[in-house]
Amino acid sequence: MYAAYAHAMSSTAYAGFRDARDHLKPILDVAGSGRMVTVARGDEVFAVVSGEKLRQFLAATVPSRAGVVAQEDGSFAVVIPGVPVAAEATTLDATLDEMVVVLRDYADDWEVDLYLAPNHQGNWGLVNLIRLSDDHQLRDWLEGKAR
Repeated sequence: MYAAYAHAMSSTAYAGFRDARDHLKPILDVAGSGRMVTVARGDEVFAVVSGEKLRQFLAATVPSRAGVVAQEDGSFAVVIPGVPVAAEATTLDATLDEMVVVLRDYADDWEVDLYLAPNHQGNWGLVNLIRLSDDHQLRDWLEGKAR
């Protein structure tokens, strides 16, 4: 069934790896235009999309839920409930900058082995948002200014 669909929609759907490999440039051109391309391999279908379009979608749909806590000593802490990350510094700006670093470290650890842990598997969207965002975009996301 999928093969018939892929044949009919050849610019956005490929029935197998060899066909996709032979059409990599058009696949990237289509994905770059904002459309999705699918590639079937066995019973699984993979999607090729623009990284920036995916980043924008994730920024809009993955809530940061970052909480800022003013400490008694005048410093600040930032935590994200449900994600084992926290940052602390003497100013709010420095704390948010530190949280960007902490999030990048978490994404690196997730890619290595945390993706296998049941309590981390649900952070797929967050990790991909981190990987696709620059520091400024990630900080905007933390502050609720997703763009």
